[in-house]
Amino acid sequence: MSDLEVDVVVIGAGPVGENVADRAHQQGLSAAIVESRLVGGECSYYACIPSKALLRPVDLYAATQRMPGVAQAVSGTVDAAKLLARRDEFAGEDDSGQADWLSGAGITLLRGHGRLAGERAVEVTHADGTTTSVAARSVVVATGSVPVFPPVEGLDQVNAWTNQEATQVKEIPSSLVILGGGVVGVEMATAFHGLGARVTLVQHSERLIPATEPEAGRRLHASLTASGVDVRLSTSLTAVRREGGEVVASLDDGTEVRAAELLVAAGRRPATSDLGLESVRLEPGTHLAADDTTTVLGDWLYAVGDASTGAQLTHMGKYQARICGDVLVARANGTPLGGRYSHHAATAEHTAVPQVIFTDPQVAAVGLTEAAAREAGLTVRAVSYELGSVAGASLQADGYDGFASIVVDTDRGVIVGATFVGQDVADMVHAATIAVVGEVPVERLWHAVPSFPTMSEVWLRLLETYGL
Repeated sequence: MSDLEVDVVVIGAGPVGENVADRAHQQGLSAAIVESRLVGGECSYYACIPSKALLRPVDLYAATQRMPGVAQAVSGTVDAAKLLARRDEFAGEDDSGQADWLSGAGITLLRGHGRLAGERAVEVTHADGTTTSVAARSVVVATGSVPVFPPVEGLDQVNAWTNQEATQVKEIPSSLVILGGGVVGVEMATAFHGLGARVTLVQHSERLIPATEPEAGRRLHASLTASGVDVRLSTSLTAVRREGGEVVASLDDGTEVRAAELLVAAGRRPATSDLGLESVRLEPGTHLAADDTTTVLGDWLYAVGDASTGAQLTHMGKYQARICGDVLVARANGTPLGGRYSHHAATAEHTAVPQVIFTDPQVAAVGLTEAAAREAGLTVRAVSYELGSVAGASLQADGYDGFASIVVDTDRGVIVGATFVGQDVADMVHAATIAVVGEVPVERLWHAVPSFPTMSEVWLRLLETYGL
């Protein structure tokens, strides 16, 4: 006999798991959710929310310095203490509000570590050592991911930061070494440099944010370097030690870098090592391969978010969660899944993923890069345009530096990728996302007239450059 029987049990109460449980429960299924740490998950406390709370004031200050009349009025530096206090308002390490929300929504919260105990069964071990056995029609894994620590000599001895320590920092260090030039690395370089730390960023590959268009990485590199960040490309960390209160990082070019702290931002892996996956003949520690309905096994085991094989982004995880919740309900009721789980779902999940990197300049992109499109076998043509030549951008900031590009599948006449780089471009990506997901013909986009004078006028310039 089980201690609790529900229609759905979700392991992981981050935003993705919460959305699955809520979506299913709102449509009539009973739901429980298991969480061993904070309700709200990584995004709420150690990633999306606190990082943007750190970055927004830095971004705003940088924007004022590009506006004559305002620059003279805004002097001094960003007040770190007030910034951190505001960060705590958004992402203090107190999950009572989120736990109360679950209770109010009618979802049972089980605090503890959840593991599969066979088909349709989960065992929860609580902090006091007691256990609760849960029987469910469906089990959803939404455990997220954890940082990767590369095999560097001494790394396990220096109390290196991850994104958790960086985003919940209580005092800005005088200096910081960042290992990794992906999204976390470049965002934290932007934030901590803007808050007065001396920052060195070490990236093993030849450019920053390598998953984006090369020009995006080049411009970000130039901007970080011009602002005073020491960027070391094509460089690896070989050893690290603590000496006199400092971290001493040895690099493969024979140099050493000293800093107050070291942040490891070298990627993430799925948090699936201790989930009892072996009880259902799945390999622990790997991504759970789910299909476009988020199904992993039969009609009972599902995976969403970073634990699955999709893009490691909160908004894409929540998108999967909505699909998962609807699939759970449809299968419970014996009804068809519906048309939304067909071509367009596959497009959104695999070829139309949007992302914003909140650096200075911002990088906003959706879909395939030109290189990725060609690797996928598409016949494409890419065109770009300088954003600073658009009236709306030049009014936005003096010396505006940025660009926009689109990748067009010439066989179908539709956009399959777009990138925007520059100040305040974050919200421009959604129009491109609609064009990519909707497979809007480029000839039809000619009739989507952008307002003047806004940065969106770059769409007209891109189409003109393309030759329409």
